[in-house]
Amino acid sequence: MAQTILIIDDEAAIRDMLATALEMAGFEVLEAENAQQGHEMVLDHRPDLILLDWMMPDISGIKLARRLKRDETTHEIPIILLTAKGEEDNKVQGLEAGADDYVTKPFSPRELIARMRAVMRRAAPSGQGTVEVNGLVLDPTSQRVTIDGRPLELGPTEYRLLSFFMTHQERVYSRAQLLDRVWGASVFVEERTIDVHIRRLRKAMGEGYDGLIQTVRGSGYRFSAQR
Repeated sequence: MAQTILIIDDEAAIRDMLATALEMAGFEVLEAENAQQGHEMVLDHRPDLILLDWMMPDISGIKLARRLKRDETTHEIPIILLTAKGEEDNKVQGLEAGADDYVTKPFSPRELIARMRAVMRRAAPSGQGTVEVNGLVLDPTSQRVTIDGRPLELGPTEYRLLSFFMTHQERVYSRAQLLDRVWGASVFVEERTIDVHIRRLRKAMGEGYDGLIQTVRGSGYRFSAQR
């Protein structure tokens, strides 16, 4: 599954240039033209990395970086600041705001992509390696899932749902909690939408594994290897 990069920049030409380079490098790309739209997309899509322009109208990239790093649900998403400000004080300010790296315009897309990959390697959670349950294996680094060695094809939502379940086993989560933790706080969908994705996930997992996701009547869902 391709890693998702969110570009937040008010200059359409910069977004287009970056999107083209990133897509050619195999990334999925999302775009936002201001900080408010970018913040909503972070909550909705949980990108693997954010390319964030410093100078934007209304809310600056620095302010958005601070907001994202203060939020428990988004603080682990790596951020690279893009800016024309090359002075050392500006770099220090950006890093103190929570940015993981700092790239000065103009820059080479090839160098930027190399630095992105380095940042994402550093940001990969060391305490959340490969998770295995009865032959079902999820690798968060490559975002691949296998069952008894066979690749399991999942859509992005089903992957995030399975990833959350496998890293939060033996606890019951209500539909509202799953919406908040997997879909994002700003997504306006019916709670029953979760039931649809649970059915898709169970179908993809197949007989013998679909029972790992258990329905708890009146409460929600639980992931458990115990019957």
